[in-house]
Amino acid sequence: MIVHFVGGPLAGRVLTTTDDPWFGGWFTIEGAAGKALYVPVHRDPVTGAVMAEVNENRPVGR
Repeated sequence: MIVHFVGGPLAGRVLTTTDDPWFGGWFTIEGAAGKALYVPVHRDPVTGAVMAEVNENRPVGR
């Protein structure tokens, strides 16, 4: 799976892993850069790459 992050503390970063594709749901990060919730907004049907956008309207943990 490849996830391209848009906005928030992970903006411009790419997560690459060998796990199964991520088709949906929330991706939560917490660290020195702060907290953020990311939601998938597009998945390329050929490569399986996902574009995840930060969701600033939903508080972390809810």
